[in-house]
Amino acid sequence: MKNEPAKSPLFCLSILSLVCLSTNLLVENTLAFFPQQQALEPDGTSPDPEPNPDPQPKWWKGNLHTHSLWSDGNDFPEVISDWYRQRGYHFLAISDHNVLQEGAKWMDVDKVQQRSHGKGMERYLEKFGKSWVETRGEPGTEKYQVRLKPLDEYRYLLERNNHFILIPAEEITDSAQGHPVHMNATNLDEVIKPLGGKTVREAMENNLRAVLELEKAKGREILPHLNHPNFKYGITFEDLAAVMSERFFEVYNGHPDVHHLGDPKNPGVERMWDLANHLRVNKLGGSILYGVGTDDSHEYFGKAGSRPGRGWVMVRSKFLTPEHLIRAMKAGDFYASSGTTLKDVRWDPQSKTLSVDIDPQEGLTYKTEYLVTDIDAKPEDIGRTGLASQQLSSSYTLKKGESIVRAVITASIPPEDPVWKEQLQQAWTQPFSTSQ
Repeated sequence: MKNEPAKSPLFCLSILSLVCLSTNLLVENTLAFFPQQQALEPDGTSPDPEPNPDPQPKWWKGNLHTHSLWSDGNDFPEVISDWYRQRGYHFLAISDHNVLQEGAKWMDVDKVQQRSHGKGMERYLEKFGKSWVETRGEPGTEKYQVRLKPLDEYRYLLERNNHFILIPAEEITDSAQGHPVHMNATNLDEVIKPLGGKTVREAMENNLRAVLELEKAKGREILPHLNHPNFKYGITFEDLAAVMSERFFEVYNGHPDVHHLGDPKNPGVERMWDLANHLRVNKLGGSILYGVGTDDSHEYFGKAGSRPGRGWVMVRSKFLTPEHLIRAMKAGDFYASSGTTLKDVRWDPQSKTLSVDIDPQEGLTYKTEYLVTDIDAKPEDIGRTGLASQQLSSSYTLKKGESIVRAVITASIPPEDPVWKEQLQQAWTQPFSTSQ
């Protein structure tokens, strides 16, 4: 047997390099098939999880009616958005009057300070810093201005997957016959100018039609809802019933000047809801009118007025996106609240049964009233109490001749920031009818 020639050091080094390279490739290819541990954020918390291909539906809290310095609110939209985000809201639509937050907009600092009780600029700078706040002109002069940031610029500071999103919106602010006709449109991508009309109903129909046409043309989900019908008592329950394509209105609005309780001559908003639905469903053969809860906030410095945190919606959806939230609301899978939280709301169309499970706060008591309307109800019996329960879980089944049921749940304490004397925390389910 011949002796093998001795291998040179250079040859041995080449073989070793090939072995190392092969090992590295094997490790890299192997790791590609196994999930790697996610790195922690700089503050030590875990990053957002990977998208879930099949999440379970959950309740998302949001406000759909808010105002900023872009119209007649008195704070910067970033500060307002952060207020809601810090308090557990999952979505917010800042709906300024006849404008979207887009394009270049500068505002006199003197005007900002006057509107914000002398505190707006200081708080803006404190929260977001000099590097973010943009001004021009000399401080102390009439030409000293601050830039109002558009939504598509400031949203990236605040939004977070499965935690908080901002939705573009507008309050289409119109009038007819000397009465205010205001309608919010949520998830817009362009301004809708108020179209007016000879009558209140015509103005409602014209503006609603513009929203629905834009929704169809753009292929995007848009939610229109009628605002504060008792504001200056401009809209009647007959108006709400007659405009069939309007499916949403504010059953609760936290503004102190919208006459939620009505007066001796005008019904309260909840009473209007029952009257309108009886007329729509039982007399005109139309669809149920759904109820939204909102803040309509303008005042963010603790002064008298329409302050944030007074009313909201809880929407059940698999995903926290505008499209999925709006689809859920169009299906009636949401409730309005001024403080009371529900675990579950269920409507069984087969048995015609509405069920409510309350998420209780320790030490509180609750009353659930099921308000029922008969097909041929007399005026005084529209929205009568079919059942009042003190239990945390309860249900009501429509009987023969009964066509509509909804539930209002009242807690034993007032809201954190009451609108009227003796107000208590409440939640309002949607109405359900035998035709659903």
